[in-house]
Amino acid sequence: MSAWSKMQESPRNLMNGLCVTVSLLAFLLAALSQAHSDQVPLGSHGPPIKLQSIPLLGFGTWNLRVSAQNTSDAVSAALQTGYRHIDCAKVYGNQKEVGNGIANGLKKAGLERNEVWITSKLWNDHHDPDRVEEGLDETLSELNLQYLDLYLMHWPVAAEGGMIEESYVETWKAMTKLLDTGKTRYIGVSNFDPRQLKNLIKATSHKPSVHQMEMHPYLQQNEWLQWHEENGIHVTAYSPLANLNPTYKEKEASSKKSPPALLENPELTKIAKKQDCTVPQVALKWGISRKTSVIPKSSQVSHIQENHGALECRLESDDYKSLAKVGKKYLHRFNNPSKSYGVPLFEGLDGV
Repeated sequence: MSAWSKMQESPRNLMNGLCVTVSLLAFLLAALSQAHSDQVPLGSHGPPIKLQSIPLLGFGTWNLRVSAQNTSDAVSAALQTGYRHIDCAKVYGNQKEVGNGIANGLKKAGLERNEVWITSKLWNDHHDPDRVEEGLDETLSELNLQYLDLYLMHWPVAAEGGMIEESYVETWKAMTKLLDTGKTRYIGVSNFDPRQLKNLIKATSHKPSVHQMEMHPYLQQNEWLQWHEENGIHVTAYSPLANLNPTYKEKEASSKKSPPALLENPELTKIAKKQDCTVPQVALKWGISRKTSVIPKSSQVSHIQENHGALECRLESDDYKSLAKVGKKYLHRFNNPSKSYGVPLFEGLDGV
């Protein structure tokens, strides 16, 4: 073969080699893609939900403990129904089961991790600044997640070394450092009163992204909600169905001051009948209309689906007027552990 022929043959051999290499790469990528499709998508794929777009209808997991399997099934059912916001906490004692439900729900609903907003909370026994990240790591391990969308300080109270005391500033400073770790995207607080929240902001200059608090038609906290709106802090309303929470039922059973069960409230029942909704849907729609996130809990698929139907419930101006009267007539705060903690809580707020 002449030198010229060899020079012509060399590029052809090179192209043939490249074609084989490209084909091999294509095969490997296809195999890798198939392997990933068989795994539960718990990692971060694509842009996550922004704070401004936090889903206003979430699924709560407080008191979700009929059984381990039921907890997982309920969370999975919520995601399959359409919920895109799951609220958790270390102290609920069910994060492992909730994590299993998240994994199953993501897989069955064809979702990726970034399509769901997941919140959890730092418990009082990890307020020591040196233990804050440890608390988050434990939560991530239990939930089997790489990161949270939101991590809240559950109470402005520390319970460590046999002592219970108001303590939150140094804890909050430690929480701000978590934002640099990639383990949580936002941080916030829960159950703070005006004095505590203003002190926290003044002492650290880092405003919470979210404040979670008890809020429902019996505890509307209009002025406190307005303050948050004016200061750019999103509010998540826990116990949005008021005294349907089993913890409150037990505490209020012997109380003569307790308002009627929300499901039996005559004003809400009237509105529900008028709008062809259910009473829970009316209460949840009311909360959503105030631009607060609401996080109802249920262990039954039928109720999970019913609550999700709140998004389709329509309320009119006179309904909101009636609900405002409900708030004044039945004003009641159900969750106030001030006595058991020995720490004053919710000072200056409604229902105290």
